[in-house]
This record gives sequence, C-alpha cells and structure tokens, in this order.
Amino acid sequence: MNQAKQAGGAPLLEITNLKKHYPIHGGIFRRQIGSVKAVEDLTLTLQQGETVGLVGESGCGKSTAGRTILRLTDPTAGSIRFEGQDVTSIRGEKLRQLRQNMQMVFQDPFASLNPKMMVGHIVSEPIRNFNRIQEKALTEETMQLLERVGLPAEAYYKYPHEFSGGQRQRIGIARSLALKPKLIIADEPVSALDVSVQSQVLNLLQDLQDEFKLTYLFIAHDLSVVKHISNRIGVMYLGSLVEIAETDNLYRSPMHPYTQALLSAIPVPDPLKRKERIVLQGDVPSPANPPSGCAFHPRCVHATAICRDVRPQLHQAAPGHQVACHLYTI
Repeated sequence: MNQAKQAGGAPLLEITNLKKHYPIHGGIFRRQIGSVKAVEDLTLTLQQGETVGLVGESGCGKSTAGRTILRLTDPTAGSIRFEGQDVTSIRGEKLRQLRQNMQMVFQDPFASLNPKMMVGHIVSEPIRNFNRIQEKALTEETMQLLERVGLPAEAYYKYPHEFSGGQRQRIGIARSLALKPKLIIADEPVSALDVSVQSQVLNLLQDLQDEFKLTYLFIAHDLSVVKHISNRIGVMYLGSLVEIAETDNLYRSPMHPYTQALLSAIPVPDPLKRKERIVLQGDVPSPANPPSGCAFHPRCVHATAICRDVRPQLHQAAPGHQVACHLYTI
C-alpha cells in the first residue's frame, strides 16, 4: 500500500454535498419529466500528498463524480473547493488557469488520445497552451517526460496506434504531468490493461506521486487494485458515499453491508483464509428512480423499517471510520 501519510492543515480538495443530475425529457414538447441522479450528496476531502480510492459497482456514479470535480461537466448543486477556491463559481479564463493544477488520467488510453497527432504533440499540447517556450526546449522537455514514464524518447515521433495498451496509458499519464499539477484524478486507469501490466502502471503512479508531490483521487471498481495504492478508500453506492476509512481499517473491519459484500468477492488464493461469499440479491436500483430511505435497503439482509423510511447520513462510527448505515446509529 502507498505509504504516504495524510498531511494536516486545510485540505487540498474539499467536496461538500455534490450533486449531478441529468434531466430526462419526454412527451411531445420534450419537457423534463424526471432526472438521473448520478451523484447525490457526495462529501469528501483530500489532503495534500494522499491517495483516496473511490470504489463501487459500474454505474454507481464514481466516474461522473471525477469529471464533475474537474468541471468537465457542471455540477447540479454542492460545493467543490480546491486550495480554498470555490471551483463551482468560476468561469472562463479563471477556470482554465485552475486546470493547470487539476488533471485527469482517463480509463480508455486509446480513446483519450488523438490518433492523428504524434505522441510528442499530444504530451506537449498542455505546455503549448499555457506556457511560452521555444520549440527546441519544448521537445527536450517532452522527451524527458516520456522517458520518465518508461517510454523511449523516440516515442515522440510515433502515433498512438503504434503502442500497446499499457504504453498508451503511460502516454496519458505523461500528458497529465505536463503542467506539473497538484491533483490527478485517475479514472479506472488500469481496468483496460492486462493484469501483468496493471502492477507496472500502479508502481509508476506511486513513484510519480513521491517525485512530483501529487495527490490522487483513484477511481476503480476493483477493490484488490485500489488497496495497494490508497491511504483511504471511499465506497459509493447509487451516487452516494456509504463508507470511508483508512485502507487497513476498511479491509479489516468493513461496516456497511455493501462494503462487506464487495470485499467478500475478492479472490483469496489461500483456502484457509477465504471468507464466505456474500451474494447480493436483486439489481442495483435505477438512479432515475432511487428507493426511499437507504438506497441499499432493497438488497440488504439487515434492513428494518427505518432503513426503508429514513436515509442514513454519513457519520463517524469509529475513529477515522465513517459509515452511512442505521445499524450503527440505533
């Protein structure tokens, strides 16, 4: 696991009650008849230098949350503060300047790279957009960056299709580092890669974090992957955070029934250490029509009347361990 310690003081990133709803239109006049609640009341902080993992099933809203934090899509409500500045209230040039410090590594390393551009131009494009630098110096700086992520300098003159999936993801990482940002949101950066390549990319991200003093929000659906890079892990279900704790605590003592089910699904080579698999019944409810009360109650074996009627709030149930579950409030 990443050994970087959580720093004290004001958080680098502070997200409060973040919502992202997508309107549903219907009828002859295409009026809004509902909304898809992709992210609902997400509250999260990241300290300088730490890695926070964000996990959950596909469709739980974690990727939407990452894009909304970077203002690649506008939030419906809530607050996003980066170094104390409200990201949701700025527009135009101020937002453009802020993005120098907030970058993203995308899930699909091929779809996120322009196939018509040389790799060197892809990686150096952010520098061209923000800094005035002579072409020779820019080329040298870009080649050094490519070498730092494990690619030869000659990769500058090649095109994305000439590289493997792992190499293309290294190109994406190099591009995200070009402006020396403080925060990188990694949206499932290894899920499209072979298992043998995943560990290489994870090790690279950790080395870069130490070298460039980076803070990561690491989005993934694989709990076994996120365990090795995160200081803290937040678990999302149907757009909301249901549990967050330090990595060791979460794996040792998961509290929320959903987290317990996710952890029980992780393969364990040693049969003597395997735990009974918790199989969730039913499907994930539609974010366009979420259940009342606790969103997880239709699939929870511990659900009671209060779970169906009252939505639990995220609260501290143990030191450094927050959970949104009525089992720990009654």
